Amino acid sequence: MPLHHAAFRGNEGVVKILLEQDGVNPDTPDSNGRTPLWWATRDGREGVMKMLLGRDNISPDKQDNDGRTPLLSAAWNGHEGVVKMLLGRDVNSDQPDNNGRTPLWLAACYGHEGVVKMLLERAEVNPDRPNINGRTPLWWAARNGHEGVVKILPGPGGVNPNEPEKDGQTPLFWALKNGHKGVVALLQPPESATPGPA
Repeated sequence: MPLHHAAFRGNEGVVKILLEQDGVNPDTPDSNGRTPLWWATRDGREGVMKMLLGRDNISPDKQDNDGRTPLLSAAWNGHEGVVKMLLGRDVNSDQPDNNGRTPLWLAACYGHEGVVKMLLERAEVNPDRPNINGRTPLWWAARNGHEGVVKILPGPGGVNPNEPEKDGQTPLFWALKNGHKGVVALLQPPESATPGPA
């Protein structure tokens, strides 16, 4: 589909020409349920996004066949400017995909600190929301050693650093197993002071 391809490539000139043609619906999904806007968000094509979001017949929250919204795609790939643009629209910033992964979940998993900060500012975002396997954003950030994300994640809503996933493994378990010393230090409770002699 020409508009999808142009949006994916970030070819603003072609997108502009196509949008001016009669009969072109810029919100038409491809066989995977992905709209031109979805493709533009995946690779951070901000110029194309501005053109598409300027149309009245665009649904910025439309999910593809896997339940992935444009916001989830942008968060997954760490495109801060794109995330900011989408959050300025009427989108569900905590919408999970078919595997229970939210935009925050994916941003935390891949260490995109700026995106995590933006999403945590939204009241509807649950920082402790697990995917279908019971793995939270903190669980993946700890497993992957994303120290900056682990620092941010407690956020205003709070998270449980000892929450096990379905196999019983906690964020601290994986931080220890993978040798992420900085994360371990952040997740371990402070040692209680040893009482001195009476």
